[in-house]
Amino acid sequence: MKTIKTTIAITITFLLLSCGNKTQQQASTPPPPALKVLNLKKQDITVYNTYPTTLEGKQNVEIRPKVSGFVQHIYVEEGQKVKKGQLLFKLETQTLTQDAKAAKSAVNVAQVEVDKLVPLVEKGIISNVQLETAKAQLQQAKSNYQSITANIGYSHIASPVDGYIGEIPYKEGALVSATMSKPLTMVSDISQVRAYFSMNEKELLEMKKQMVSENGSVTADVSPEVELVMINGETYPQKGKIAMINNLINGTTGSVTLRADFENPNTLLTSGSTGKIKIPSTYEDVWVIPQFATVDLQGSKMVYVLKEGDSVSTMPLNIVAQTDSEFIVADGFDQGTTIVSEGVSKLRDGQTINPVQ
Repeated sequence: MKTIKTTIAITITFLLLSCGNKTQQQASTPPPPALKVLNLKKQDITVYNTYPTTLEGKQNVEIRPKVSGFVQHIYVEEGQKVKKGQLLFKLETQTLTQDAKAAKSAVNVAQVEVDKLVPLVEKGIISNVQLETAKAQLQQAKSNYQSITANIGYSHIASPVDGYIGEIPYKEGALVSATMSKPLTMVSDISQVRAYFSMNEKELLEMKKQMVSENGSVTADVSPEVELVMINGETYPQKGKIAMINNLINGTTGSVTLRADFENPNTLLTSGSTGKIKIPSTYEDVWVIPQFATVDLQGSKMVYVLKEGDSVSTMPLNIVAQTDSEFIVADGFDQGTTIVSEGVSKLRDGQTINPVQ
């Protein structure tokens, strides 16, 4: 009887231990993680490349005196809008006026001398050489007088273009000359503003692909419209056009200079300001991959692709461009490919997941 009881106890104990091991094994194997997935579809997308820029007015003209003299009068204020031909400065001309009077008298004296010698030459009293000498002296006197009167005219300094007056460093009474380091002022025409920026050779080639005309030549006439982000972070309301490409690449920096022109009817933009140029690039029929769905493996960007049986496998990306949050991929996927879009940093090849749409 004891033997039967002992056998039954051992059997029950063995069964209990077996059930406990199975329960423990089931508890130690977690279920596949539930992760969101994304079905890929080809699409068109426009991305923007940005470049630092410096703005300049359509014309920035330094105003310098052609003659030396004291500033007698200033007719404009700093920042004032002026028209072409408007008087800006007047230099003191008292000394020049006195010189002009003396030069005019010299002309009169020389003319009298010529008039006196003409009849004498006609009568053969004197030789023609004396008359020609007198005429040469008259011409020299006239030239001297004209030079002085021209200098008097240069003392009235007018604006050569429409624009806005810049800083005026010299005040009334200051002695100025044509050789001074600073100009009297600068007149800036900002009715149109030019934005200068640089890009590397590779970026230039990509942009030129969008500037090919019907006859196959690259021309700014078909260049993409560009945007200007002002220094305050706001986008300028009017779009600009690429107006110039310097096809000479800088051998030191490997970059090339470009210019975009913007109309400035409200004078919101100012010469000397800075900002950023945004140039659009349109990619057609491409894959757009969220950056958060990628991982870095051995220096390459990869995604986890969902396979049969809900297992995942890594696939490298052939990235042709990117935005702040997305990668643009030209090929490598089939239409309807599903990728894992969360928790990718903890996945491994061959792992099984519970995909969640």
